Amino acid sequence: MAQMTLLDVMLARTTPKELVAPAPDSKALNMALEAAVAAPDHGRLRPWRFILIENSMRQNFGAILAQALKRRKPEATEAELEREAAKPLRAPLVIAVGAKIVSRPGVPEVEQILAVGAAIQNLSLALYAQGYAASWKTGEPAYDVGVKAALGLGDSDAIVGFIYVGTPASAASPRPRSPASEFLQHWNGAMT
Repeated sequence: MAQMTLLDVMLARTTPKELVAPAPDSKALNMALEAAVAAPDHGRLRPWRFILIENSMRQNFGAILAQALKRRKPEATEAELEREAAKPLRAPLVIAVGAKIVSRPGVPEVEQILAVGAAIQNLSLALYAQGYAASWKTGEPAYDVGVKAALGLGDSDAIVGFIYVGTPASAASPRPRSPASEFLQHWNGAMT
């Protein structure tokens, strides 16, 4: 990939349909994680936690996801459980990203979660800039207490995303984007 500016990376990044090996090597992954922890962080709480799920551990994590589905939905079919167990195999690397929430006056929980979201965005951009791709997923497992516990997160912590990481299987076609002007408002100073 040719050298791109930060703006080029931000405007070009897409979520690929399919991720394949190779995953980033340790140097590329460390660089992306360093970018992640450079995210804005009110109170310098460093709430982010990055849990790498790779190699055969993806299958183990798939079993945890299937067990969690069975707890949430006891009538789940074998096909549904197999689909759930296969989710971590979508990419050669899954990074579960958690928010370690602390009680701190002036730094509400939502700000800690937003800081982790900013870290995920930095991570995704840094991976893209190095020729890799990431797909940010959540879904019911992100809110499942058993999944949180299996990842070493506490009851008050949050899973902010499962980041599937690898090499795009094919070049992504640019996705249509609405111009920023559609979301822009100018406040008129009126008070309600």
